[in-house]
Amino acid sequence: MTNKVEQLNQLKQQALQGGGKARVESQHKKGKLTARERLLLLLDEGSFEEIGMLVTHRCRDFDMENEVYLGDGVITCYGTIAGRPVYVFSQDFTVFGGSLSETHAEKIVKIMNLALQNGVPVIGLNDSGGARIQEGVVSLGGYADIFYRNVQSSGVIPQISAIMGPCAGGAVYSPAITDFILMVEHTSYMFVTGPNVVKTVTHETVSSEELGGAHTHASKSGVTHFACANEVECIENIKQLLSYMPQNCEEDAPSIAYPAGNELRLALDTLIPANPNQPYNIKDVIAELADEESFMEVHKDFAENIVVGFARIAGKSIGIVANQPAYLAGVLDINSSRKGARFVRFCDAFNIPLLVLVDVPGFLPGTDQEWHGIITNGAKLLYALSEATVPKVTVITRKAYGGAYDVMNSKHIGADLNYAWPTAEIAVMGAKGAAEIIFKKEISQAENPAGKWAEKEAEYNEKFATPYGAAARGFIDEVILPSQTRQKLIKGFTMLQNKVVKMPKRKHGNIPL
Repeated sequence: MTNKVEQLNQLKQQALQGGGKARVESQHKKGKLTARERLLLLLDEGSFEEIGMLVTHRCRDFDMENEVYLGDGVITCYGTIAGRPVYVFSQDFTVFGGSLSETHAEKIVKIMNLALQNGVPVIGLNDSGGARIQEGVVSLGGYADIFYRNVQSSGVIPQISAIMGPCAGGAVYSPAITDFILMVEHTSYMFVTGPNVVKTVTHETVSSEELGGAHTHASKSGVTHFACANEVECIENIKQLLSYMPQNCEEDAPSIAYPAGNELRLALDTLIPANPNQPYNIKDVIAELADEESFMEVHKDFAENIVVGFARIAGKSIGIVANQPAYLAGVLDINSSRKGARFVRFCDAFNIPLLVLVDVPGFLPGTDQEWHGIITNGAKLLYALSEATVPKVTVITRKAYGGAYDVMNSKHIGADLNYAWPTAEIAVMGAKGAAEIIFKKEISQAENPAGKWAEKEAEYNEKFATPYGAAARGFIDEVILPSQTRQKLIKGFTMLQNKVVKMPKRKHGNIPL
């Protein structure tokens, strides 16, 4: 028996060494943690339970039988984060560059299956050079097996991907299907084809960082939701993200204790500028409405004309979608519509109520927007909010013009409660443009056209650019003082917490992708 125990201990020690001391040191010199170090930071102390430590690859070509590592380049396990169960895989770059083999993929698929069967979130810590070329098609098949599980799990359990090293070729598509992607500045990148291929095909010279680094994907492509300064920050963001989510689609997000107090927020009464064309920061409104320091912005650096993220109101998790008048006047465009729609669909899939803050002058005009599909992309946000069955509350702070009024969670597309501040302007378009169209003849024939235009603009403003016409028709449930908004939201979301909507029987809708 003693020999058997010694053999087991030796094997475990061998597995713990990964690719060996030299490769571990190389990983550290790059500013990267090892696969095991990441897991120990992520999981609650003492909760880590490994699965498949002794798995090895089966390849016998290209002398691979002489290079065998226990675990085969990925650590798969379960544990807890803040006491809640999770399944995790962490790729080990010190073993074959974290490349994916048949058995490597099988290990990942096994925990994905377990996560789905048990209704538990799955987290991937990606650090891989891609498919293991020595294994040919079986490594490619392994990727497809993972993709398939990602799709089966989508909307059933939360899926989070952290990119903590290279992620190229087929490896990028699993993270792309998951709910949230986090990247680390200067040590992680994602692309379908790398800089060398780009140079060969298009003659463009570009670095890995420029082509697919964290900043690029956080600000230009929108592929990643969070760009983190280092791996520790990345792991902390994963923990925070999970705190807003339920374990699966059949549960509600966890609540935290909240001491009731004075919910008036007097600062909001003077926040909207007197000049309707002067910008303000919608994040100042969010800070007043949400529980203190509870707002976690998602996609912070992408499509900044819309703000999305998680927060808590009276200790309960909500998702926030808000136009940002401080950037492009809060106009809706292709990227902001895509960003908002994706976030709304996640919240709806996992029973997280939605708060929509509206200050939108319309859709961005121009040939670039039209030629790149503002019609279908704008429709994505419309579709997502129309489809969502979670509690939905809208607050119009200022402008709600044209079709963008409809799209931003109007009563007409299923919002439960619609509030407006006295500063709200609900109209087909701005008063200046409306006056020019409606009173074109009068203005052109006037002795003082500019004066007549200003007169008609004021007339239109008084009659239409207010919340009261919409309130008279029941499209706005109540016009409220800004300082009362938090009180109204607490009561409203409490009233809506047992909301049930029965959808028409169908396989699935056909969102305009």
